Amino acid sequence: MDDLSRDLASADDEDSPRAPRGIQSVEVGGQLLKVLARTGRRMALKDLARAADMTPAKAHPYLVSFGKLGLIEQDAVSGHYGLGPLAMQLGLISLQQVDPVRLAIAELPALAQRIGYTVSASVWGDSGPTIIRVEEGPTAVYVAMRHGTTASVRHTATGKVFAAFGPRERTVAALAADGHAGALDDPAFAAELDAVRTHQVAEVTDQLLPGISALATPVFDGFGQLVLCLAVIGPSATLRTGPDSAAAGHLRDTARSLSQRLGAPTSA
Repeated sequence: MDDLSRDLASADDEDSPRAPRGIQSVEVGGQLLKVLARTGRRMALKDLARAADMTPAKAHPYLVSFGKLGLIEQDAVSGHYGLGPLAMQLGLISLQQVDPVRLAIAELPALAQRIGYTVSASVWGDSGPTIIRVEEGPTAVYVAMRHGTTASVRHTATGKVFAAFGPRERTVAALAADGHAGALDDPAFAAELDAVRTHQVAEVTDQLLPGISALATPVFDGFGQLVLCLAVIGPSATLRTGPDSAAAGHLRDTARSLSQRLGAPTSA
């Protein structure tokens, strides 16, 4: 009995403890697709097999079948394997079907519980960074934010995320409209934005409101473009900021998960 026959027999076995049942050989072969998606480049058979934790002899039949389906294609010159046209079509269709705002809003309640403070999601609107959803945390002290509020590009964590990762021309115009023309040429502000890009998190303490701190982090799409921003806000006396803080870690973890679901590389 070959691997697929054993898998099918196992799937039909009513006494099987696995639920829901699957086809193990499909899951094994899928590791090859995962490796190609993760590396983003064509690979030699031996390297691809090793990265998928299998021998070249075991990997090759899977690659042949995937090639017939169009999930994988082999370069005629180098012999290296890469994702095929069907894989690309599936990826594009998936991107068209995913709504980043819907995904982010669904994550906010659990994020607020993990961090313990009020969290929000923002997108770039007609007047700049705009809060589209607020979820209050379990703490007894709440910081009021309203849907539709426009965040300062210069003085809020959310605004700094959009300034760090958004188009420069758009940021310049927004800063000028907010009374901060030329802010991008300010060495101190430029250094802040460099730190945001490095740590994937922006922070403010007592900038707009005394006693109030905030952290924010970016969410990217499959094209590496900033699509929205997640933020947490709370009293400076209790909300610990900084890129190594627990709140920053929770924000980045959620943002990274959302970015991956939107097709962004795992490094984004």
